[in-house]
Parts: sequence; C-alpha cells; structure tokens
Amino acid sequence: MSTLTPSYKELLAQRTQLEQKIAEARSTEIAGALSRIHTLISEYGLSAEDIFPAKKQRATSSSVVQPKYRDPATGQTWTGRGKAPLWIKDKDRTQFEIK
Repeated sequence: MSTLTPSYKELLAQRTQLEQKIAEARSTEIAGALSRIHTLISEYGLSAEDIFPAKKQRATSSSVVQPKYRDPATGQTWTGRGKAPLWIKDKDRTQFEIK
C-alpha cells in the first residue's frame, strides 16, 4: 500500500477518534445552549407553555352518524357513508331507508 493512503484499520481508528471529538463538542455546545436558555427563561419569566404552546386541535366531527338504511332480513344498518354493504350494493336503496 501507498504511504499516502491510510489503511482500513487506520481509517476506523480515525473515525473512532472523530466520533469522540464530535460527542465532546456536542456536549459542550449543548451545555452552553442550555445555560443561555435558562438565563432567558429566568430573565423573561417564561413558562413551559410560552416555549412549547399546546398544539391546536383540529375541529373534527366526533358526532355519531345515524344509520339511514336497514337490512330487513338481518337488522344490520348502514349510514350511507363509505363502501356499501353487500345487502344493499347495486340495489334500490329506497326500500332499505329507515323512516
């Protein structure tokens, strides 16, 4: 091998050393960031809600939809939403309407 090209084992050793340096740098920078954050929280009297506001929930329809159709043979019902059940599929739905 050429002396200019590091071997596989040398590259692995370099990677290990680099990963350790990365972990140390990250740890140091996180400590500094947390220190600045604590200072700002204290200085402005911020709360967790100020920093991490609760997500707004979407308005969803949580009401139960009443069935519109009933199978007279089994008593099964269907709201008219989604895929039609086999007992009503391709048939005149007026005969199954719940009145």
